[in-house]
Amino acid sequence: MAEAGSRSQPRRNFLRLAGMGLALFLAGCQAMVPKTTPPATPAPPKEETRPVGPGLPTDQERHRVALLVPMTGPNAAVGQSIANAANLALLDTGGAKVRITTYDTATGAAVAAQKALADGNRLFLGPLLADDVRAISAPARAAGVPVISFSNDATVAGNGVYLMGFSPAQSIDRAVRFARTRGISKFAGLMPTGLYGRNASNALIHAAEGAGGSVVSLQTFDRSPKSLSAAIAKLGQSGDYEAVLIADGGRIAIQAVPLIRKAGSGGAEAQVIGTELWATESTLTANPAMSGAWFASVQENMYRQLATKYRTRFGKPPYRLASLGYDAVLLTVRIAGQWKVGDRFPVKALADKDGFAGVDGAFRFGADGIAQRALAVHQIGSGGITTVSPAPRSFAE
Repeated sequence: MAEAGSRSQPRRNFLRLAGMGLALFLAGCQAMVPKTTPPATPAPPKEETRPVGPGLPTDQERHRVALLVPMTGPNAAVGQSIANAANLALLDTGGAKVRITTYDTATGAAVAAQKALADGNRLFLGPLLADDVRAISAPARAAGVPVISFSNDATVAGNGVYLMGFSPAQSIDRAVRFARTRGISKFAGLMPTGLYGRNASNALIHAAEGAGGSVVSLQTFDRSPKSLSAAIAKLGQSGDYEAVLIADGGRIAIQAVPLIRKAGSGGAEAQVIGTELWATESTLTANPAMSGAWFASVQENMYRQLATKYRTRFGKPPYRLASLGYDAVLLTVRIAGQWKVGDRFPVKALADKDGFAGVDGAFRFGADGIAQRALAVHQIGSGGITTVSPAPRSFAE
């Protein structure tokens, strides 16, 4: 990326093409969150009055887009939150050319996908879970319908499947590269057993070596206090380390850091680094041991505005993943301008090198189908979380 002050043509294109949805979002926030009384609920989109066939009413002026999320079962609250945010985005952008229909994946993702295909949907937003992506990818691909999933499991990406979920590998890479600018070159890692820990270990090794550093120790634990303590005791056996990545949530980090400080072999002064999991951990700032720790994630300022607006309309806060539903609709509405109703979705538009703008900042899809995100590095302090390295505003920076 070029320096922040650059004013290249790609950046102007990015801001011109992608900024529309965010400008409408901000305008919507001002209009829909008055200081005194809640906003009136807007009238629902006018339904088609054309003849009804075996599925949905016949649409000749709008693109049919399926939102595949769990609306029942244990993940229903998350799915509903994503669906609510998607509808907010449609209202905010005035997406008159897009019709979003929600299908419940909890009763069977494959069944939901077949129903969505039978109804004539040309784009899938979702599903949320990697196993559901696996269940729908083949029939969607056969029908020429791309899948923009909310999963972050890289193993399901590609061949018509695009992932919008927050990638731990990108979070780790951003934090490690920032650490290198501060003179840190020797890294250690505390990794939970399981898939997330294995992926985080690979990401740490790749990031450290790519930035000109090295990983001097990797230890795994099973989340029990005894296992965690034993793993920390082994961290320094291969030599001193200057930073330690704790690839787990805030609860584990709060337990681990005091033990790291007492363990010696560099632990007393080591820089503590976390992953994107820490972005939703409100308890970290209240713990003195976590002061000074870094983690990389998307910028939160636009999301906080969305959360306020969401709470006003629905009477409760959204789940953090709701922003993915909002941004997926922003992307869809932007591309709808170059998408003829009735045609297949123009997949090439997803490869736009300038990317897209969203509540979670700039993002674009790589050749592997995984969303590359512009991330910021944050520092935990007693007074809250501050940004020590801002996220680029676009891929032209």
